Amino acid sequence: MGKRKKSQRRILSKTATLNKKKLKSAILSVLYEDPAKDFNYKQISAWLGVRDPDSRKLVNISLQELAEDDYLEQVTRGRFRLKSKRSSVCGIVEMQPQGFAYVISSEVDRPIVVSSQNLNHSMEGDKVRVSLFAHKRKHNPEGEVTEIIERAKTHFVGKVEMSRNFAFLLTSGKVGFDIFIPKENLKGAKDGQKAIAEIIEWPSRGQNPVGQITEILGDTGNNNAEMHAILAEYELPYKFSENVNKAALKIQSTIDEREVSNRRDYRSVPTFTIDPEDAQDFDDAISYRELENGNREIGVHIADVTHYVLPGSILDTEAQMRGTSVYLVDRVVPMLPERLSNEICSLRPDEDRLCFSAVFELDGSAGIVKEWFGKTVINSDYRFTYEEAQEVIEKGEGKFASELVELNDIAKTLREQRFSNGSIAFDRVEIKFNLGEKGEPLSVYFKEAKDANKLIEELMLLANKRVASFIGDTKGHKRTKTFVYRIHDKPDPDKLESFNTFIHRFGYGIKLNSAKDISSSLNSLLQNVKGKKEQNVVESLAVRSMAKAEYSTRNIGHYGLSFDFYTHFTSPIRRYPDMMVHRLLEKYLSGGRSVPGEKYEDLCRHSSSMEERAANAERASVKYKQVEFMQDHLGEIYPGVISGVTDWGIYVELENKIEGMIPVRELDDDFYIFDEKQYALKGRHKNKVYQLGDAIQVKIWRTNLERKQLDFQLAKKDNN
Repeated sequence: MGKRKKSQRRILSKTATLNKKKLKSAILSVLYEDPAKDFNYKQISAWLGVRDPDSRKLVNISLQELAEDDYLEQVTRGRFRLKSKRSSVCGIVEMQPQGFAYVISSEVDRPIVVSSQNLNHSMEGDKVRVSLFAHKRKHNPEGEVTEIIERAKTHFVGKVEMSRNFAFLLTSGKVGFDIFIPKENLKGAKDGQKAIAEIIEWPSRGQNPVGQITEILGDTGNNNAEMHAILAEYELPYKFSENVNKAALKIQSTIDEREVSNRRDYRSVPTFTIDPEDAQDFDDAISYRELENGNREIGVHIADVTHYVLPGSILDTEAQMRGTSVYLVDRVVPMLPERLSNEICSLRPDEDRLCFSAVFELDGSAGIVKEWFGKTVINSDYRFTYEEAQEVIEKGEGKFASELVELNDIAKTLREQRFSNGSIAFDRVEIKFNLGEKGEPLSVYFKEAKDANKLIEELMLLANKRVASFIGDTKGHKRTKTFVYRIHDKPDPDKLESFNTFIHRFGYGIKLNSAKDISSSLNSLLQNVKGKKEQNVVESLAVRSMAKAEYSTRNIGHYGLSFDFYTHFTSPIRRYPDMMVHRLLEKYLSGGRSVPGEKYEDLCRHSSSMEERAANAERASVKYKQVEFMQDHLGEIYPGVISGVTDWGIYVELENKIEGMIPVRELDDDFYIFDEKQYALKGRHKNKVYQLGDAIQVKIWRTNLERKQLDFQLAKKDNN
């Protein structure tokens, strides 16, 4: 145990960031030394050399999560023991374009390579048990899937391809196989249509599973069919059942005066909403007034969705299942029916609305003098678009000009304070499309956040932060209560070091001495790289080096925002975690006891999973429109920057932010070898190098809408 103890201490002290992923791997490595014995978090912390309270708390959280994920078993309260043997590990399948897969497991510090013949019918996202091979590879361990613990999905979307007596569903996404459909299982599907199929059998020696069509989406190329196919690919619903819609229609829109009398009345206070031009669901409004003592009062008023959607109701069950609204390139798929999201709960102008509010009294330095959380009734005076609010801020004239200018100054102060405390400034440009009547992309444009956007962002951050602190900050006077937090782990130290090595080639660097050094030097980097050709590559890699934010009842803080306590309180129309936060906050404000944590932790995990699916679907819809847009530009030459390098090709991003790939087989002037550390492909004989961040000229070669794939070729002057 002594040698392991020293080696783990070296692992955990080589960088300023200690995150859960690295910590879990270190914990398992320690436990493998004595797999029959059980330990508590204090013993593990001592062996790993972890002494500060926050890191010891992270050890405890990591042990609980490893137990929930079946890596450990909890023998008695607070004592854990290894559950699986080292010869086999559990993990998640990640399919690769070449046909093999990586299995990602907390039990080993590198991805396990599983060849296509050793996958044994496991698929993308499946939770599996892998038997590790005895021999050691230089880079990654190898193994074979011996058990499929949990299927990620059972229904698949694709295009029907007919033969005389049977058909295949040519699957979309990272599936790795097509589904054999007997003629009697077609259910009316025709050649070339988009459809959904479920697997009903997979013969042990069969190359393809046998399935049946469960839903026909429409003709390939039809915009609605394609968007519904993307939603189906990520197992996201695109319509509400008749029963859900009926339940929504039964809800009364009138507000009972008895309900008003139980709330703070803000209907006479200047109040407005600021949202995108095409928004229908206005779930937050801002009120502003100057107080007699010279301070300013800001109210962040959030639609009181949980007043209408009761726990256990059909509407609540539906919202819980969906987890989030989904924002595709051409539409919103709401979490709640439009009767609620666009009407009763939407904070439309000149209509009384019930809200759950966070109200702050601020001094001249934007410091909080008083705060109050509770139920209100409001009446929004005006509905601003971001563009309209921006114009008022810039000109200093127009509706609510004095209020908007003051709020903008406060927001700027809050933003400066946030960055000085270590918050990281990730301001990414969004790609948007102007679409035709049939959903076809006519042009591409970029959407950047201006002062009006940042004003709303800062006030929402303030409300979310203070609500979380109100419940979670228990120093010296309160018992810990179960709550839903938005957490963001520290970055993976290995990824940070690789990122730092890469940006050195551009003359940049980040400091890794402490968490504050990392965030401040990262902010300097993001500022210095603006306008440079390598900007998007550096920004993208910086984002990839960060952990993903998620929901949890186990608070570890939010690294990216540098907040000790953070939650999501401000969007209950479109996020189920916000509904949970509203219910818990209401319960605790009225003196209620803490609720059991297990149920809410399960809901947090589900919400995080649905959020990730929704984000993937959104990216897929954008990619589809990018490929569709470039179909009219075949053969044209564009400048670009190498945005990714793999052993199967070079990814290139054009100036319009559209990305495609040059397949490595098209680089026929040499034999190219992938250098993972240098993010480069290197020619063995001519020493030609294609490296991440290099400027390059490409020709639009071919498009594949079915696979959402855009292929480039080198332009001639880059091929000499």
